[in-house]
Amino acid sequence: MRRNTRKRSKTTVRAVGAVAALAMGAGGIVAANIYASAGETSTAQASAQNQSAATPTSTIDCPDVGQQLKAVPDRARSQVDKELALLDKQIAEAYQRLSTSQRAMQQDAGFAQNAIVGPLKDKRTATIDRIVIAIGRSGAKPQGLEALAACTLLSTGGNQTDAGQGNNQGGGNNQGGNQGGGNGNAGQPAGNGPVAADYVDITKVRPNVSAPRKSGKASTGTFATKCGVNANKLYNTDNVIVAPGVTNGAHHTHDYVGNQSNNAFATDQDFAKAKTSCQNRGDKSSYYWPVLRLQDGTKEFDADQQGGGAEGNTGKILTAKKSTLTFVGNPRGKVVAMPKFLRIITGDAKAFTNGTANANASWSCTGFENKVQLKDKYPLCPSGSDVVRTFKYQSCWDGSNIDSANHRTHVAFADASGACPSGFKAIPQLVHRLVYDADAPSVKDNGKTRPFFAVDGFPEQAHKPVTDHDDFINVFDERLMKKMTQCINTGRKCS
Repeated sequence: MRRNTRKRSKTTVRAVGAVAALAMGAGGIVAANIYASAGETSTAQASAQNQSAATPTSTIDCPDVGQQLKAVPDRARSQVDKELALLDKQIAEAYQRLSTSQRAMQQDAGFAQNAIVGPLKDKRTATIDRIVIAIGRSGAKPQGLEALAACTLLSTGGNQTDAGQGNNQGGGNNQGGNQGGGNGNAGQPAGNGPVAADYVDITKVRPNVSAPRKSGKASTGTFATKCGVNANKLYNTDNVIVAPGVTNGAHHTHDYVGNQSNNAFATDQDFAKAKTSCQNRGDKSSYYWPVLRLQDGTKEFDADQQGGGAEGNTGKILTAKKSTLTFVGNPRGKVVAMPKFLRIITGDAKAFTNGTANANASWSCTGFENKVQLKDKYPLCPSGSDVVRTFKYQSCWDGSNIDSANHRTHVAFADASGACPSGFKAIPQLVHRLVYDADAPSVKDNGKTRPFFAVDGFPEQAHKPVTDHDDFINVFDERLMKKMTQCINTGRKCS
């Protein structure tokens, strides 16, 4: 296992407008997110408002090519994955230039478009062409991808969404206002975020959590696995699900628990033979998520590395004081066992520019979790209360695939009643809860007295809370998975 590998902060992309349907002969059900917020602001409108001039609070917004690929032939998968990773790298590099060209942009209103956004489109066009050719060698060429090459500028000063407090995630109110470029923390690049408007006093948010109804046939059992909190500081910036074989494919640092051999080059055989941090050695699953940092100027091991400080992920890495991994049942009926090596990503690291269709962030405070869950705000917790990140995974599986071309369509969320989409089967739902000892930042002075905390991410995502996400690869041995399923289906609590 490679530790402390260099990383590049994540870049995010969004499909702009209506993209031509891809004629790839693949349908697939996009995972519907039952936690998506209502009343979102149009990213396209925000982009249009920022075309004339780039400011220190601008970011680069590009359509997400990967999300449009519903099917990729196996023979083309490796090259396509590498080309998609290259698209992320190109956006990260363009953002770096944007953030260091403020004087040039002040002197020339067309600088950002002519020197950064235009050349980026040319690079993306060539990369997208290679994706189309690679897929076309083994199947039907996707149509319409060339429309995804152009990027725009987007303001990062405020929040993308204007979610009301009455929705499931709570959005919160926009306290703190638009604070403009950067915060006052030492070592945090101006304009890279977060801003005071990204935080909300949780005691002032209306309750927005309701308990789901369960039928008499519900599978009410639970299965808990204990895998630690990454106290051994196992980090890297790879993402073997999204960018297999690509070093620094995540562009930000991950915490890891469970499987100890997760890097960009790990195979299923590597996972099966690996050591695990889980108490039950039958669980060699990999659980990983972006680190939470305190933006206090601390020089971490990656302070000068790509994906770390070199790309805006700065400050002290906070290790969770508690991490619980619990598998729960379905409100309408029994669950079936997960297939070994099933891969699931929940949430969207690019949700600030992609929009919130796949966002699944859930922020709260101890003592408030049953009342308030936030989607696009970090919580300001009262004294004696800790920050909580919770990830409720997709709980429906298509019955045949352990992954899909866009890493989403092989799994789906159940609807509010617990029903899975047609053709999908209910599986144990992973609920991952992380608790952090993090003081409420001082938003009135923009984090100068008490620094902001924020998740790692692509630099152009501006560390927005809506970009939080979690990753899981199932490497339970079959006997333990069978035990899990039986416990859940018979209403028992097991660990």
